[in-house]
Amino acid sequence: MFGYKILGFGGKSAIPPYGIEYLIVGGGGGGGDTDGSSPGGGGAGAGGLRTNLGGTTIPFSVGTTYTQTVGGGGASAATGSANGGNSSIAGTGMTTITSAGGGAGGSYTAGEGKNAGRDGGSGGGGTWGYAGGSGNTPSVSPSQGNDGGNGTGYSPQQVGGGGGGAGAVGANGSAGGPGAGGAGTANSITGSAVTYAGGGGGGGGAHANTGAAGGSGGGGAGANSNATGTAGTANLGGGGGGSGGAPPDPADTDGGAGGSGVVILKILASNYTGTVSGSPTVTNSGDYKIVKYTGTGNYTA
Repeated sequence: MFGYKILGFGGKSAIPPYGIEYLIVGGGGGGGDTDGSSPGGGGAGAGGLRTNLGGTTIPFSVGTTYTQTVGGGGASAATGSANGGNSSIAGTGMTTITSAGGGAGGSYTAGEGKNAGRDGGSGGGGTWGYAGGSGNTPSVSPSQGNDGGNGTGYSPQQVGGGGGGAGAVGANGSAGGPGAGGAGTANSITGSAVTYAGGGGGGGGAHANTGAAGGSGGGGAGANSNATGTAGTANLGGGGGGSGGAPPDPADTDGGAGGSGVVILKILASNYTGTVSGSPTVTNSGDYKIVKYTGTGNYTA
């Protein structure tokens, strides 16, 4: 029904908008950091995931330019790790659709205290004795993500909770070890199923704890004691893994950086204009063009 002109008798021709499907994933948060102390850092939350694949399309008006913004992954730092950046689709005449960046994992600095995981698209896991952050922040329906897990209050384990993923909450740390990152969600907008937005695993403490696994969909693994967490996977929006705790007065141990997000458009080939910027990857899938943005760019309908 899209891509043709409606001619009104005695009036001007009008070209109706055409529908598109999308996938928007925010950047993953940075894993929690440990500075001069033994608790492991919390795993970071994945970037929020929003899609209308298989549902109601959104209209793109002919001649209008739409901006796809791709959020970067959050960094890990002793002063407090950072949330990932938001990803979005915006244009004149439409309500901007945003997937929030993932929440940072909780960090611990000797003499300064410990931190809860931060809220985000999915929430970051807490460090030792602190709660995980809330996912789906800000709240949208359907939900864009899940909560992070709590850091354990048990001693001497002192481990981080797992970051939330798009498909599951992050696991709590426990006497048995740090919490695993929440699983991501599979999406086939490209024509093949790919799993996005896994949470980062919690970091192990100084007392021989191993780090926890990251969630499927690019979540970074938490670190073993006195080691650095694994980064979330780029363009999947995975959360970074939490840092490994270390004996007193060690060098700073970092969590993993979050993975950058992605924006993907699915456009009927007969409607696709080819007018793009930002160097997206354009592929074919049946009767559709798949336009994948791994950095910010535009599409003119």
